[in-house]
Amino acid sequence: MATRNPQRLVVGITGASGAVYGVRLVQALLERPLEVHLIVTPDGRKVLDHELGLEGDVAAILQRDYGGGRHPAARLRDHAPESFFAPPASGSFRHDGMVVAPCSMKTLAAVAAGLADNLLNRAADICLKERRPLVLVPRETPLSRIHLRNMLRVSEAGAVVLPPSPGFYHRPRNVSDLVDFVVARILDQLGLPHELLAPWGSE
Repeated sequence: MATRNPQRLVVGITGASGAVYGVRLVQALLERPLEVHLIVTPDGRKVLDHELGLEGDVAAILQRDYGGGRHPAARLRDHAPESFFAPPASGSFRHDGMVVAPCSMKTLAAVAAGLADNLLNRAADICLKERRPLVLVPRETPLSRIHLRNMLRVSEAGAVVLPPSPGFYHRPRNVSDLVDFVVARILDQLGLPHELLAPWGSE
């Protein structure tokens, strides 16, 4: 996919297992001069605490604890999921795409049904109606027919369904390598260059 040079992105983190994907994605985005708008659902915050020990103000933690080459022009804004007055709630708010990582089956179903009952679902719904990139990273297994049908519905509506299914041809040495594989695929969909994973066939 060609680079689109995005300037402003929306990231959602829901209550599915795999909170590390959302956190690592935000970290990778903050290495660039991007404005990142973060929406974490209440269940997403619980999973962040349970899986990663991130309790409290997630945006503040990422601002404070992330020391991996953050770009001085990067900006991170945190929005409450119940706030419909936040910028991502409006189609007039211009941005370059949205990623939900991880995406729960509940959120997937809401997006598939056009149920914009919170800020995250509303922002995803706007991406579809405004024809902006929307990447959903659903983490569940096995998948029921309902899950599969919802994935087909959002795909037909214009979203990219990107299950966190890492490959092993790059010979991962630890869990971080597996996480970076998935995040690299997300960045590819956003048209962002990265060095998380070498292209197939490169040295």
